[in-house]
Amino acid sequence: MSLRLEMLQVARLAPTILGEEATSLVRDFVLRRQGEDGGFSDRDGVSDLYYTSFAIDCLTALQVPLPQDALGSYLEARLEDPGSLDFVHLCCLARCASALESGPGAAALAPVFARIEEFRAPDGGYRQDDESETGSTYAAFLAYGALSDHGREPPEPDGVSRSVRALETGHGAWANDVALPVPNIPATAAAVTLYRNFGLAIPPETGPWILSCQHPAGGFVPFPGAPLPDLLSTAVALHALDGIQFPFGEIQDSLLDYVDTLWTAEGGFHGSWEDDELDIEYTYYGLLALGHLAL
Repeated sequence: MSLRLEMLQVARLAPTILGEEATSLVRDFVLRRQGEDGGFSDRDGVSDLYYTSFAIDCLTALQVPLPQDALGSYLEARLEDPGSLDFVHLCCLARCASALESGPGAAALAPVFARIEEFRAPDGGYRQDDESETGSTYAAFLAYGALSDHGREPPEPDGVSRSVRALETGHGAWANDVALPVPNIPATAAAVTLYRNFGLAIPPETGPWILSCQHPAGGFVPFPGAPLPDLLSTAVALHALDGIQFPFGEIQDSLLDYVDTLWTAEGGFHGSWEDDELDIEYTYYGLLALGHLAL
């Protein structure tokens, strides 16, 4: 199963907690952010592939029909010059294309996948730039997700798994890269998902380590000692715990209370208590977190 569909299966459960009225507010919030070019906007109101990928997943999770023609036109324009895109937006382009009913064919996407492979690091992993000698867990997660959405696997997958294994920091956690070898929730969650798909054994300490990052007031902090929890870390921590079938029922109520503090009647979610903006990305993470809490 593709990583996108795996997460969408869970996010689709969010309306059971939101209720009909709040679900409609989320739908309208996302749809209001579609631009005239067919893409969905970032925080500055500019259409962006990254935010468009989250908009597609929000609407799919809420079972709202996608604006296929407008999205198709937007993606077609981006396919004209994939070489101008950075690694993250390349992966988002591939993931967006997989959601269209009659999306670009294999020939049109071939340059995108070829360009993604140009970001392979000497250690066999994926990197976000052209200079790093080693890959990162985030880049590996993005590349694997973009490929799996189209039924593909990375060429030489052993290199990818070897690169991610090298980023284990002990205690069942992972760092994102060698430049900053700090164990953190997003990297650990990405590694857990990759390990499951590669059929690798996940350390038994991983579940307890993730739980140790819960903030006393609810939610998960991105790394041990961080002052505040955030919605991204909370959503991916729950996804990782669910993926390894590690129970978190005892903290479920506090997590629901935390997610509720980030919800607004505008239909979007804030990323944290210090985040004054609303955007599509964190709204998707709100849906993913609620989906896991509905299980």
